[in-house]
Amino acid sequence: MSIALDIVDTRAAPLEPETPVLRVEDRNGVVHELAAVEGWRLMEILRDYGIGMENTCGGALACAECHVVLDAKSAARVPPPREDELEKLDELPMLYENSRLSCQIIWSDEMNGLTLKLAQET
Repeated sequence: MSIALDIVDTRAAPLEPETPVLRVEDRNGVVHELAAVEGWRLMEILRDYGIGMENTCGGALACAECHVVLDAKSAARVPPPREDELEKLDELPMLYENSRLSCQIIWSDEMNGLTLKLAQET
């Protein structure tokens, strides 16, 4: 099943108050507010909005191209990384305090307002 999503331009039309929002800073420093879907991996949300990142393994935890950095408050609101995610992150040349793989975080509406940045490509 495929769901088509439109990019939300909050300057043109504000999101409804009950709409769960994922805030993403892209590699150019532009902040996007994306309407998020319960049960989707963050990687899938980013991909469907066309927010620039590769994900060649499709979420199989084989490539780490979906590397993101959560802000401190957001990092405390998501489940901790599993051992296999930590091992894959350790393979990256550049890690940050709250580095995560977006393919390993499944969105729930309780995450509303989660904020992340796309990690710089290495």
